[in-house]
Amino acid sequence: MTDLTGAVWRKSTRSGGNGGDCVEVATNLPGSVAVRDSKDAAGPVLAFPSPAWMDFVKTIKHERLGE
Repeated sequence: MTDLTGAVWRKSTRSGGNGGDCVEVATNLPGSVAVRDSKDAAGPVLAFPSPAWMDFVKTIKHERLGE
């Protein structure tokens, strides 16, 4: 289990301020990236090894750009 003590959560700047469906990400954890539902901050958290998260983000950017 990933220790979430000291996690600094951030929400995408593209999420808007309307309280919609968003996720928050904590990237300041040693070796891990944590993800949670912004509407349920006390709810469950998914934690991924940092390299896996970087691969995920790279893939999403690649697909979005149609490369």
